[in-house]
Amino acid sequence: MISFSLDFWFRNRDVVETQEHYKSRWRSIWIMYLTMFLSSVGFSIVIMSVWPYLQKIDPTADASFLGWIIASYSIGQMVASPLFGLWSNYRPRREPLVISTAISVAANCLYAYVHVPHSHNKYYMLTARALVGFGAGNVAVVRSYIAGATSLTERTSAMANTSACQAVGFILGPVFQTCFTLIGEEGITWKLIRLQLNMYTAPVLFGALLGVINIILIFAILREHRVDDLGRQCKSINFEGEESGVLDQDAEGNVDHVAVVAINFLFFVILFVFAVFETIATPLTMDMYSWTRKEAVFYNGIILSVVGIESVIVFMVVKTLSKKTGERAILHGGLLIVLVGFFILLPWGKKLPNIQWQEIKNNSIPRTTSIEMLMPFWSLQAMQLPSNHTVEPVGCPVTQSWCLNTPMIYLAQYITSDILIGLGYPVCNVMSYTLYSKILGPKPQGVYMGWLTASGSGARILGPVFVSQIYTHLGPRWAFSLICGVVVVSLLLLEIVYKRLIAFSVRYGRMQEESC
Repeated sequence: MISFSLDFWFRNRDVVETQEHYKSRWRSIWIMYLTMFLSSVGFSIVIMSVWPYLQKIDPTADASFLGWIIASYSIGQMVASPLFGLWSNYRPRREPLVISTAISVAANCLYAYVHVPHSHNKYYMLTARALVGFGAGNVAVVRSYIAGATSLTERTSAMANTSACQAVGFILGPVFQTCFTLIGEEGITWKLIRLQLNMYTAPVLFGALLGVINIILIFAILREHRVDDLGRQCKSINFEGEESGVLDQDAEGNVDHVAVVAINFLFFVILFVFAVFETIATPLTMDMYSWTRKEAVFYNGIILSVVGIESVIVFMVVKTLSKKTGERAILHGGLLIVLVGFFILLPWGKKLPNIQWQEIKNNSIPRTTSIEMLMPFWSLQAMQLPSNHTVEPVGCPVTQSWCLNTPMIYLAQYITSDILIGLGYPVCNVMSYTLYSKILGPKPQGVYMGWLTASGSGARILGPVFVSQIYTHLGPRWAFSLICGVVVVSLLLLEIVYKRLIAFSVRYGRMQEESC
């Protein structure tokens, strides 16, 4: 992470940062790291259990509605990010941070009670996740604060640390969920307050507790700080009682909006493919490997935790690597790795996945499919009710017609793809944010960061919907082929705008590109 240097003098000899200011600045940045961590925990702590919990509280919900529940988080974040970003441009960042975190805490508590109503439970879950996402709109405030509180040479490292904290949140979220599976589906019920503490509700209540701690730390530690690209201390419009006319002259100049739009598009693609990856994990493994709901939550929690650890290592390595190769080249390499990861995930074999025998038993086969078509894939014994059967059906449901003719994705393919995507995604994520903040320069970045966050949120909306529609109706071959095509388009765009993705200060000749 950040090593505290004893050298507090910047390149400008007339400007000195005192030790007290330096420590206060980095303490505040560390609070931003914590806020980013909690924001990602709020998303990932339930991602593996949303589907089984939804099936339990509302049997009328189908896989398509699951996509909307996953997407609702991002819808809330997409709406909130520009608003919180605009707020942070003109007022102390503490205000939007506290309000947004409080909304997330309340929404997590609502999620813990979605089982209480007698009907329409799925809509209460949808509302709860949307509000959690709205609170997570503070990511724009976090990124803009860090961009304004670091010099150009500190920026890559700080953004990498921010993304690492986000990745740790994604790691520990599934880990918490996996640990809470020990409580079981029934758990403990407190009738007085009508609260069920089980493997589905305990994680969100834990997330609410972390949110309360975060609010306390924001009040106690966070202070407003701003430095320019050279690291010189500047006054900020976010300081209480100060006017907006105190910005330094280095802020003069126009932002390259072509580069801004390009990064927004690339970031959209990066978040889109990752949203597909994390959303599809549970349904895919349940279909391909006949895992039960509990097994899918448990095993995918472990797999994604390992991938998350890999991502944190990548964040630490990329800070050093970027100094030698530059952010643009690393972004290009990251996209190539993601492309290979999804290409490997395409079904290549001949073996078909196991089919849910209960679907056949209950005569739920679509009319377009006859028993004669099914006979080559199962024996008659597989169609009989086994003596040790469970209520929960496992395997690929016949209602997904592609299950009858699409080869299964082998576990080795799935794990290899996880490793590659776990390598490529963090590289692309941190490089996108770093390049974006450098392109914007010393001007207040709240609104711009809000739009970038909104782009990522839009991707998280379309990703789960894409999975729930394309995967459910056409299968993994179509779904992952389309993903590969989208990544190829993003690589072509990167080539076109490659020379424009440079820092604001470099563009106006205030710094040499080598120092970025």
